[in-house]
Amino acid sequence: MKFNKWTVGLAAVGVVSLASAARADEQMSQVQTALSQTTLSGYVDAAAEWNPNTDQNAAVPYPGNTPKYSFHQNDGFTLNAVDIALDKPEDSSQWAAGYHVEMMYGSAAVGVPLSTVATAGLGAGATVTGSSIATIRQAFIRLHTPIGGNGIDWQVGVFDSIIGYESNSDPLNPNYSRSYGYTIEPTTFTGILGTYKVNDMISVSAGIANEEFVNSVTPANTFESQKAYLGSVSFTAPDSMGFLKGATLSGGVIHNVNSKTVTTYPGPTTSLYVGTTLPTPVTQLKVGGSFDYVFEDASTTTGGDLWDLAGYATFQATDKLSLNLRAEYFDDKTSPSAAALTFSGVALDYLYPQNNAEEVTATVQYNLWANVITRGEFRWDHVEHGDAFGVNSAGTANRSNDFLLALNVIYQF
Repeated sequence: MKFNKWTVGLAAVGVVSLASAARADEQMSQVQTALSQTTLSGYVDAAAEWNPNTDQNAAVPYPGNTPKYSFHQNDGFTLNAVDIALDKPEDSSQWAAGYHVEMMYGSAAVGVPLSTVATAGLGAGATVTGSSIATIRQAFIRLHTPIGGNGIDWQVGVFDSIIGYESNSDPLNPNYSRSYGYTIEPTTFTGILGTYKVNDMISVSAGIANEEFVNSVTPANTFESQKAYLGSVSFTAPDSMGFLKGATLSGGVIHNVNSKTVTTYPGPTTSLYVGTTLPTPVTQLKVGGSFDYVFEDASTTTGGDLWDLAGYATFQATDKLSLNLRAEYFDDKTSPSAAALTFSGVALDYLYPQNNAEEVTATVQYNLWANVITRGEFRWDHVEHGDAFGVNSAGTANRSNDFLLALNVIYQF
């Protein structure tokens, strides 16, 4: 083995031995090999928003009577997210291993806070959505076990939820703003998840994790024996299905044995999800849909169930230009007197208690620069009963409609 002059000199005066230097060099070589297979990726997401007839008022500070979907912002400029990920993918061996580490910062940060000190009422280790603090978005070990025909792939650590039409990653979503369906879904779990690919069409996932709802007032009271149980199945249409090839259908369930609210333990909650994406005979047009339902244990809380139905359409006009449309119907059966449910670790009021809401979002996306997504978006939110938006001179809501105009720029690397 060839040593550098510095190592030989240290060996000559007895500071190190050539044998130990050889072992160290071999270990360093292994580290360098692993690092050479590691990839760096991520994105920077910034935006400007304008809500005509702004809801902010001295009597009702932001967020005031604004729409309750995730990551809604006040008028102005925002840094939504800086996302940085390191990946070491599994190789083709039977007992392959790898990892994924993803850090996130910004007003749309999702994950586990880096700080171990309670911040803004969140207990240590709580999962958050819409925080302005740095988070571990994901951090898991990949493991492959040669069980069954294709083997089982495992994720051990912190990982994204297995349900939902929209992603925690902003560039993967067709619209800039988030849906109500996304808002009522859990976003992040800490646990273990196994995925088995039955064939090219069907894959199934199952896992167990800490509950995603966290007691943010008295975290010491959490029940360590209570866990969340996760399961999902997905189907991808084969080439033999003609123009439907590539269509997807997925469904999943997440059951929390004892979901925690701000001050109480109301009992079990169960999140159900079904989603689909479909190509159409028009090559440029794709459509999709999703259905989310959150069941609450009515025997232990004065709340009620929530559900959301959403439709999506994307028209790829040119290589750079796409038109994206989303429409939703949201039903909130909760009582105004119910305790605030903690979605993804953040204590929220129920969205629109004893009310129904609709929203329509139109997004124009044009990729003028390399690696850059640029979007212009218009969104309309409406509640069917009473007023939920705006502020009058008395400091109460005075509008049943809210409008958003936004410009979004994302650089991916």
